[in-house]
Amino acid sequence: MKALIETADKKSERAFLVGVELKSHSAWDVADSLDELAERATTAGVAVVGQGIQRLEAPHSGTFIGAGKAEEFAKAAKEANADTVLFDEELSGAQARNLEEIFSAKVIDRTALILDIFAQRARTREGKLQVELAQLQYLMPRLTRYWTHLSRQRGSTGSIGGEGESQLEADRRKTQERIEKIRHELTTVRRQRSTQREGRQRHQWPLASIVGYTNAGKSTLLNTLTGAEVLAEDMLFATLDPTTRRLRLPSNQNVLLSDTVGFIRKLPHGLVEAFKATLEEVVEADLLIHVVDTSHPNAPQQMEAVNAVLSEIGAQEKPTLMVFNKIDKAGAAELAAMYCQQFPKAVAVSARKKEGFEILFAELGAMLKPIREFVEIQIPHHEQKAMSRLHSVAQVVEQDYSGDQARFRVRLPPYLRHEFEAYLVPSNNGD
Repeated sequence: MKALIETADKKSERAFLVGVELKSHSAWDVADSLDELAERATTAGVAVVGQGIQRLEAPHSGTFIGAGKAEEFAKAAKEANADTVLFDEELSGAQARNLEEIFSAKVIDRTALILDIFAQRARTREGKLQVELAQLQYLMPRLTRYWTHLSRQRGSTGSIGGEGESQLEADRRKTQERIEKIRHELTTVRRQRSTQREGRQRHQWPLASIVGYTNAGKSTLLNTLTGAEVLAEDMLFATLDPTTRRLRLPSNQNVLLSDTVGFIRKLPHGLVEAFKATLEEVVEADLLIHVVDTSHPNAPQQMEAVNAVLSEIGAQEKPTLMVFNKIDKAGAAELAAMYCQQFPKAVAVSARKKEGFEILFAELGAMLKPIREFVEIQIPHHEQKAMSRLHSVAQVVEQDYSGDQARFRVRLPPYLRHEFEAYLVPSNNGD
C-alpha cells in the first residue's frame, strides 16, 4: 500500500526544522537532537534549509511552541524558501492544523517523518504490513486534516453535518477495517515465526539477537560474522526486516544471529506495537548483542534509548553482551576501553575491519556455555569416525588417548546427545 503519510515531492522539498527544548529533555542536547532530525530528513530525500529552537516550560496546547514563536519561525522559513516544516516532537492533529495556517506550509512531525522513511525501507510483506499498520494508527485521530476539502454544511441549529461528515465517518470505518485486517495478517506472521522458533529449538541452537541504535553497525556485524548480504549503508534505518543467519564459533558452537530494526530516541509507541512481530525475535532470544557506535558523541544516550525500548518490550533482563563498535575511527578505541570497564560483559570491535573478533567469539562462547551439556565420553581408538565427529560438533575441553579407550570431556549440544549415547560415561555429574 502506498504510504499514507507523505512528506511531498522529494525533488523539490525544502525543510525548516523546529526543535523544542523542554525541561524533560535535559538528557539530550537539543542541537544534537536536531542534527539527528536533519539526518532523518536527508534519509527521506529532503533538503534542510534552516532551523529554529524554542525553549519552553511546557508545550502550548494550540501550537506546541506558542503563536508568537511560530510567527517568528514562519518568517524565517519563508525567507529560506522552505515548503515543509519538520518538528522534532509529535504534534496533535489540532496543533498541526494551526501551525500549517501560520507557516502557510506543510507541517510534519517526527513520527510522520519516521513512518515515511520506514515506508521507503520496508522490503518484505511483513515489513510493509507493519509500517502500514503504524501509519494507519497514526492517521486515525488525524483524519479530519485530510478531508478539509469536503463540504461541511451547517444546519439550522448550528451543528456541522452534510456530505463531509458522512464521508469522514465512512473513511474512519474503512481505516479501522483495514487496521483489523492487517492485525489479523500479522497474527499469522507471528504464528509462522513461532513455528520457526520451534524448529530452531528442536536443533537446540541458541538465538542471539543483535540490537542497537540505528546506524550503530548491526547489519555490518551480521554480514561480517556470517556472510549475510544485509543492506549496510551509512544512513538511518537502512534495514527494517529481520534477518537470521547461523554462526559457527571456533568452539564448534552453533548460534543463530538475528538482526533487527535499529532503535531510536523516543521511538513512537505505535511503531513498537506495529513491529511486535519483528521484535519478538528480541523477546525470544537467549542472548542480546547490544551494538554501540563508540565514535558517536552521544553513545551513552543512545544506549539509554535502546534500553528504554528493550524495557518497553519486556527484554530488559536478557543476558547481554555489549559490543562497542567502530574502534577503527579516531579516538574510538580509547572510549571503547573505558566503556568496557563499565560493563561486566563487553568487547571492543571494528565490524568493518574485523578487529576484536577473537575476543568477541570467546565472550559469545562463554555466555552460551550453559546451553550445552558438560559430559565425559569414552570412544575405542579404532572408532576414528566417531572421534572425528565429536571434534567437529562439540567443544572438547580435555582429551586423553593413553588408555584402552580415548577419553574426552566435552560441551555437547543437547540435540546431539543421542549420537554419543553409547559412549557416555555414566558416572559423569557435569561441572
